[in-house]
Amino acid sequence: MDSYPVDSDGIRMVMPANSTADSCATDIGLHAGAWRSSLTNLFHSYAFPRLQLQLAIIFLVTQSLHLLLRRFNLPRIVSEIMAGIILGPTILGQMGNIQTDLFPKEGELFLGLLSKIGYIFFIFLSGVKMDPTTVLRTGLKAWTIGVIGVAAPLSASIFVRIHLRKFVHRYRLPAFVSITALQNLFPFPVIASMLVDLKIMNSELGRLALASALICDLISNFVGTVVASGRIGQMADYTIGIVAQTSVLSICLVLLIVFLGRPLCLWIIKKTPEGKPVSRVHVILIALLVLIVVLLSDNSGLHYQYGPFLLGLIVPDGPPLGSTLVDRLETLVSGLLAPLLVTSCGMKVNLVELFDLNFISFLWFVLFTHLGMKLIAVFFPAVICRVPIKDAVALAFILSAQGVVQMSFYYSYSVNQTFDGETFSMLTTWVMLQAGFANLVVKSLYDYSRMYTGYQKRDIQHTSLNSELRVLSCAHRIDDVFAVKKVLESSFPTAESPIAIYALHLVELAGRAHPLLIDHQLGQKSSGGTRTQKMIEVFYSFEQQFSGLATVQQFTAMSLTKFMHHDICTLAFNKLASLIILPFHRKWNYQGKMILESSSLRAINLDVLELAPCSVGILVDRHKVRHSSAPSSTYNVGVAFFGGTDDREALAYARRMALSPGMHLMVIRFVPWDMYSGDNQWDAVLDAEILKDTRMHGERRENIVYREERVKDGAETALLIHSMEEAFDLIIVGRRHKDDTPQLLGLSEWNDLPELGPVGDMLAAADISKPVSVMVIQHQNVKSK
Repeated sequence: MDSYPVDSDGIRMVMPANSTADSCATDIGLHAGAWRSSLTNLFHSYAFPRLQLQLAIIFLVTQSLHLLLRRFNLPRIVSEIMAGIILGPTILGQMGNIQTDLFPKEGELFLGLLSKIGYIFFIFLSGVKMDPTTVLRTGLKAWTIGVIGVAAPLSASIFVRIHLRKFVHRYRLPAFVSITALQNLFPFPVIASMLVDLKIMNSELGRLALASALICDLISNFVGTVVASGRIGQMADYTIGIVAQTSVLSICLVLLIVFLGRPLCLWIIKKTPEGKPVSRVHVILIALLVLIVVLLSDNSGLHYQYGPFLLGLIVPDGPPLGSTLVDRLETLVSGLLAPLLVTSCGMKVNLVELFDLNFISFLWFVLFTHLGMKLIAVFFPAVICRVPIKDAVALAFILSAQGVVQMSFYYSYSVNQTFDGETFSMLTTWVMLQAGFANLVVKSLYDYSRMYTGYQKRDIQHTSLNSELRVLSCAHRIDDVFAVKKVLESSFPTAESPIAIYALHLVELAGRAHPLLIDHQLGQKSSGGTRTQKMIEVFYSFEQQFSGLATVQQFTAMSLTKFMHHDICTLAFNKLASLIILPFHRKWNYQGKMILESSSLRAINLDVLELAPCSVGILVDRHKVRHSSAPSSTYNVGVAFFGGTDDREALAYARRMALSPGMHLMVIRFVPWDMYSGDNQWDAVLDAEILKDTRMHGERRENIVYREERVKDGAETALLIHSMEEAFDLIIVGRRHKDDTPQLLGLSEWNDLPELGPVGDMLAAADISKPVSVMVIQHQNVKSK
C-alpha cells in the first residue's frame, strides 16, 4: 500500500482507491483501535483517548471513595491519596500489566500539566474566599499564637536537625534537611480549605485559626526566604546580586498585583448590576490574569503559587466578583483538576517495595517529633490567651494540618530526586494520616451548635458610653425599617458616643439557585424599583439626619428562610456588632388588629437567639396603632427589671437611650414580698451594682426615674405589667429569668412564645390594641471556658 501523510493524531488524510475495507480500518487508528485492536495498543498509541480514560478512572475511584469515607468525617484529600495508592504500584501494580497499560510513563506529562493548572487555580480560589482585612481584626491574640507557633517549632527543629543529622547517611542528608524545613510550614490555603470543609469558617475558632495561620504562613515563608538567600550567598559572592535582583522583582510583582489588580476588580464590580453575576468576559479576563501572574511569579524568583494566591486575596470576597469566580471555577478546579495533583502523588506511592527500614523508622520518628512540637507551640499560647482548652487543642490540630501545598513541595522534591521513592511514599502516607486524624479530632472537640459564639464580650454592658455602639438591624418589610429607625433615633448618637448601623435587608430566595449577599457600599449599579431600594433610602435619610454621628452600611441577603439566620449571625460576627435587632413575626394595623403572623420569620428569630455572637433584641412594633389622645413630644421608655444578665443588658441599653434629652426613662424593679436570695450570689451583686448606678443617675437627671414595686407572685406582676401599656411608648424587658423567680411564679405556664420570655410574651399578646412597642433583649451567649 502506498504511503500517505498523517495528521497529528496519526489518522491518514487520504484513502487510496484500491484499498480494502480491512486496510482502511487498519489505517484509521482511532476506529480500528476501538473495534479491532487491543486496548493496550489503542492507549499506547494515542495520547488523548488515554488521557480521557485516565481522568474517568481517577474521577470514578476518587468520588466513590469520598462518598464512602465522608460518612466517617474524613476529608476529601484522604480519598484522593487513597485513590492514587489503589491505582498505583501498591495495589493495581500487583495485578500484571494493568497499571502500566493504563498509566504508562509517557502519559505522566499530560496528567502533570493538568494537575499543575488545577493547583494554580485552587490556590487562586483559596485567596478569593479570604478577606484579609477581617482576618487581621483578631488582634493581639492571633499575633501571639502565630509568632510563638512559628518561632518555637522552628527553633526546636534546628536543634533536632543539628543533633540528629549524625544518624543520617550522607546521601540522605539533603532529604532530611528538606523534610525538617517543610514540617515548619503553615500553609494558609490548606487550613482555610479545612475550615470550609468543617463548616467553621465564620466561627470564633475559625477566625482565630485563619488569622493565626496567615501570620504563621507569612513569618515561615519570610524565614525560609532569608535562609535560602543565605545559603545562596554562601555559595559565591556574585550570587548576592542575584538575591538582590530577585528581591526587587518580587516586590515589584507584589506592588503590581495590588495596585493594578485591585482597581481592575473594583472596576468590574462597578460595571456589574446589583443582584447580577459578573459577565463571562470578565471571568475570562481574571482567569487570564491568573496565568500571567503565574508566569511573572515563576520568573521573578518567587514560588509560582504565591502570585495567584496574592491575586486571589486582593479580589473582594463575596458577590458579585468573588462569588461568581467561585461558582464558575470551583466545580472544575476543586472537583477534578486540583485533586489530580494529590492523586498523581498517591500513584507514585509504593508500599510494597520498602528496603531501608531503618531510615523509614527514623523518618516517622522525625515526623511525629515535629508534629508534637507544633501542637505544643500552638496549644500553650492559646491557653495563655484564654482560649478554652478544647478549642485550644482543636486549634493546634488545625494549624498543624497538611494538605495539597505540602504535596506540591513533596512532588517537586521527588521530581528533582531529592526524595527517593521510599521517602516520597512515607511522606505522602503521612499527609493522608495526619489530614484524616486532624479532621476527626476537630470534629469531636468543637461544639458546632455554638459556632458564632465567641470568647470576646460583644454586648452593650461592656461597651463604654464613650465608644462606638455597633448595631445590626434586620428587616423583612418597610415597616420594620420605620420601627427600628425610631428606636435608633432615641439611642441618641453623639460625637463622643457614635452609632454604627449595619442594615441587613432579608429577601427570600426566588428565581436563582444560589444565595446572595449584596454589599451596597461597593458601588454596584442599582437595580432600582424594588422594596429594598425604599429601605435603603430610609436609612440614608437617618444617616443624613445624624451626619457625622451615625454611620450606616447596608446589605441585602437573598437566601432561603431556613438559612437566613446564618446570614444574620455571620454579618454580626464579621462587623463585631454588640446588638442584633430582629423584627417580631406579628404585625398590627392602625386599628390594633393583628394582620400578619409568620411562622418562618419566627423560626429565623429562634435560630438567631440560639447562635448569635452578640446580644439580641426582638422588636415588637405597634407604631401604626393610633393613639387615643394626642401623642406626646417626649418618648417614654419603661424597663421592667427582675434581675439576671438579660435584664441588666436591657437596662444598659435603656440608660444609653436616656442620654437623649427628648427621652424619659422609668426603671421599675419588681421586688418579692419575701426577700429572695438566688443560688447565684454574683448575679445579685451585679444587679445591685447596676441599680445603684441607675438611682444615682436618676438623682442627677430629671428624665430618669427609679421605682420599686413589691409583688407576691406572677399574677400581681401581670397586673402591673399591663398597667405599663398605657404609660409608655416602648417597654424594654429581658428575655430569660430563673425558673424559681417568685415575681414570675406561674407565668411560665402561660408562655406561648418562649423566645420572648414570660414578660415579653404578655406584652406581645395578639389582643393588645395599645400603641406600645416592646423590645425583648437577650444577653450574649458567652462560650464557657
